[in-house]
Amino acid sequence: MANTIKTLSSGDITRKALAILHNNLVFTKMINKQYDDRFARSGAKNGGTLLIREPNQFTVRTGAIMDTQDVTETTQTLTLATQKGVDINFSSVELTLSLDEFADRILNPAMSRLAAEVDKTVIAACYPSVANHVHTSATDYSTAPTLAVLLAARAKLSQNLAPPSDRMAMVDALAANSIITAGYNIFNPAAEISKQYDTGLLGQVYGFKFYESEMTPVHTVGVITTGETTDTGSLTNGTATVVLSAVTASDTKSAGDVFTIAGVYDVNPETKTTMGNLKQWSITAAQVATAASTWTVAVSPTPYKSGAKQNCVVSTSSTTATVVFLTSGGVGTSNTAFRQSLAFHKDAFTFVSADLELPKGVDFAAREVFDGISLRVVRNFDIVNDRFPCRIDVLFGQKTLYPGWACRISSAA
Repeated sequence: MANTIKTLSSGDITRKALAILHNNLVFTKMINKQYDDRFARSGAKNGGTLLIREPNQFTVRTGAIMDTQDVTETTQTLTLATQKGVDINFSSVELTLSLDEFADRILNPAMSRLAAEVDKTVIAACYPSVANHVHTSATDYSTAPTLAVLLAARAKLSQNLAPPSDRMAMVDALAANSIITAGYNIFNPAAEISKQYDTGLLGQVYGFKFYESEMTPVHTVGVITTGETTDTGSLTNGTATVVLSAVTASDTKSAGDVFTIAGVYDVNPETKTTMGNLKQWSITAAQVATAASTWTVAVSPTPYKSGAKQNCVVSTSSTTATVVFLTSGGVGTSNTAFRQSLAFHKDAFTFVSADLELPKGVDFAAREVFDGISLRVVRNFDIVNDRFPCRIDVLFGQKTLYPGWACRISSAA
């Protein structure tokens, strides 16, 4: 006789739910995941914060005279701000199902929906911090990407010294068709047959593990007008803002809008020599229309014009350096939506989850952790309606740690 839910432990159900959730994730499974075990006993609360230490960077001396520098460690704050869950209400009759039947009928669809929502939330929070951007045409960013565009994204990652291993490419179905059509002879599905359990894994090409997912975000640019400028002298080391001038009352900026500044160039992260291309910046917080002609917008990456963290070279002292936003057909197209495929190193982003509180006095409550994901299942009995309400929760936060180790690839939405 098959086991029934009643005779199975709460841990069995929780482990099964977590395994299904993990297998249905795409983007979240591809990035760095950390589990905070500080809450293993007490349970975490929504809104808790964690500190993530950044790598130290140093300047190099020239000559024999010693020039010491202080080691000042810096951290980034990650907030456990998102709690997602699926709530199920089933009858005592349904408890006669075996675990496999319960998984097929209830857990699989529930965890598939939860996985999609987690992926969507994590991607939407991470991609606006990625300023690196490539596309097929200089005048039409809605053209489907080609293999050459993927190679351009690869170059962006290499220029920013992203490690050559653990590089991923996540694209939507239409972008995948375009890229694979352009380079079908270098994809070898036979070598990847054993990896088909990884949702969407297509193969490996030019150092990227290539995934297809409809969770790739769609970005709608703000209302952009020509003529916006900035004072390059207003770029301040360690201040993640840019002051825009000549902004019209009808302008808006979406989180994720990418722009360049005339005379501000990218640099090699180690040697600090200019790479010859204009530095790309991404707006990280939306700005609504206002009558003000000057805006201070939050940007990524944080500007550094000098020092160990230098990431740009300012070749002009102009107070009216031209700002150019990247939109379809150049500058001026408003409210245009683009699919944002992503090429990135695994450690460009991080996903952190923590243990939620286990309540007392319920039918059962259990937590399980797998691959950096903590999931809680709580079930109780509704005596009035003879039902068993059950909630499945995950508490998490996400962060773009190294924006230079990722690149967005625009195509038609």
